[in-house]
Amino acid sequence: MSRQVLSGLDLKKLGPCPAGARGLPRTSRLGPVHANAPAVAERRTEPLLKQELVDYLKSGCKPKNQWRIGTEHEKLGFNLDDNSRMSYDQIAQVLRKLEARFGWQPIMEDGRIIGVYFDGQSVTLEPGGQFELSGAPVETIHKTCAEVNSHLYQVKAICEELHCGFLGVGFDPKWAIKDVPVMPKGRYSLMKAYMPTVGSMGLDMMFRTCTVQVNLDFESERDMIEKFRIGLALQPMANALFANSPFKEGRSTGYVSTRGHVWTDVDASRTGGLPFVFRGDMSFERYVEYAMDVPMYFVYRNGQYINALGMSWRDFMAGKLPALPGEYPTLADWANHLTTIFPEVRLKKYLEMRGADGGPWRMLCALPALWVGLLYDDEAQQQALALVSDWTDSEREYLRTEVPRAGLRTRFRGGTVQDLAKQVVSIARGGLQRRGHDEANFLKRLEVIAETGLTQADHLLELYETKWQRSVDPLYSEFMY
Repeated sequence: MSRQVLSGLDLKKLGPCPAGARGLPRTSRLGPVHANAPAVAERRTEPLLKQELVDYLKSGCKPKNQWRIGTEHEKLGFNLDDNSRMSYDQIAQVLRKLEARFGWQPIMEDGRIIGVYFDGQSVTLEPGGQFELSGAPVETIHKTCAEVNSHLYQVKAICEELHCGFLGVGFDPKWAIKDVPVMPKGRYSLMKAYMPTVGSMGLDMMFRTCTVQVNLDFESERDMIEKFRIGLALQPMANALFANSPFKEGRSTGYVSTRGHVWTDVDASRTGGLPFVFRGDMSFERYVEYAMDVPMYFVYRNGQYINALGMSWRDFMAGKLPALPGEYPTLADWANHLTTIFPEVRLKKYLEMRGADGGPWRMLCALPALWVGLLYDDEAQQQALALVSDWTDSEREYLRTEVPRAGLRTRFRGGTVQDLAKQVVSIARGGLQRRGHDEANFLKRLEVIAETGLTQADHLLELYETKWQRSVDPLYSEFMY
């Protein structure tokens, strides 16, 4: 999918990127979607050079008239009888009905359907059956919102027959990990065993979180760096605006974004705010150096995921990977490896803005509106860059860890994150207005949240303490799609 001047960096030295193809087949949050893509057709017998990895990222650069918007959102499927999570067999029924009724094509692994795709879009499964729509690259927010609307109509029509529903939240409000069915994907069994060895909340991330993200293009190395820095600095602000996960196992957690809190202790080697992005030597090559040091998960060969947990990509480059001795990686292996890195903003051939809770329909459209307004207009991008240009590493890390708890009430630089959100949403509105596609109305819900300081999580907590009498069960009926 195609889609996305600090610390002494001399931007004049950074030239334009080479033109590149539109990008890879769709990938999900935790790895490649298609069981055979990106696949390795034959064994590589020559070393893969680091410059090839750098050029792979550079090839994502595109002129502004080719920039696109790709929106992805996850939601929880549940049974209407008891609100329990849908099993794989039930989800497979939904996928097969999407195929039979609406013309989607199946995505298979080991004889099982694990997703469907249609016209640049895909529907895939996260580890606990979180149901994800990955949208096609489109030109405007109107198109991405229409895409979401069509998808929700289709799954709602099917679920009426199957007596199930879908809920847009950032974290499962009721069920423990042991109650969540595991989807039959090879890489998930590997990750389930590995996650507890590198962090305390990796399994929570895999099985109980849902997000909405937008993927955006860049024009040059300089443009990539500016967008990357803005995205990393302001991701906590987005987390605050989209906070929608205050519950866990039927109780209030003390966080407005339990999903955001989970990401603070998943795996330090592949998550976080990436302070090096703000250094003077930031470049495509610098990101490659970082990614090469991230421990591996797997290598995909002949339809199977080969266990490479904790192994070194650099060893693989040298033909010394214990899982595949004497074999060298391909660019498809590199593309897969990049999907196993989970920072707040992720670089592929585009940039992924990853810091928001899943939510109701209007919020799914508001997320791309926010980031497109900030990053697809030159004036807005420079305003946003100026706003964050003197923030320190410790300030950014403070926001990343504290915002999930306090949200817009988080204290920051003599004010609050709510004050920051008002500024940022205003910048985004100006950017959307100058784009000229009549998209600014998609920010209205965010403007109300920023002005009142009341997020979706705040509304849920009020209902929980009053009308719902400290039960989360009404959330399923009152807020399902």
